[in-house]
Amino acid sequence: MKKPEILFLCTGNSCRSILAEVTFNALAGPTMHAVSAGSHPAGYVHPRSLALLQREGFSTEGLSSKSWDDLTVTPDIVITVCASAAGETCPAYLGPAIRAHWGVEDPAKATGSEAEIEAAFDTAYRILRHRIEAMCQLPVAELMEKGPAQLRAELARIGSLEP
Repeated sequence: MKKPEILFLCTGNSCRSILAEVTFNALAGPTMHAVSAGSHPAGYVHPRSLALLQREGFSTEGLSSKSWDDLTVTPDIVITVCASAAGETCPAYLGPAIRAHWGVEDPAKATGSEAEIEAAFDTAYRILRHRIEAMCQLPVAELMEKGPAQLRAELARIGSLEP
């Protein structure tokens, strides 16, 4: 059975998709693998994302903001993490992958006090982690072999989960 390749996609690839990539790879184990990319990468990983990941005990070595043009694998599943309800435009990946949308507010756009901005990053991380934990419970490779409909439905359901 092929090891599923997951792409977490957003516009800038500096916060949400990076948080998702690192968290997913830490929690999924050897059965699946994730990368992240952006349609218009920011060119840096947000320092608050790096600090949050380090606080959670994850390695941040080698992380970078990448373009989807530079992917070295063809993803089987593409999960967009932009918050389209907030008027953000989600990039449309044009490959043959199964697509899902897990909208999360962009913590990089948070304003207010240090505590409020930090809370926005924590909220984005908690939402993503909760959804990733749910996805890790699915037999993703088996569902991919059976056809995309059931997997697409499960990923859509997970995209509406809140911690």
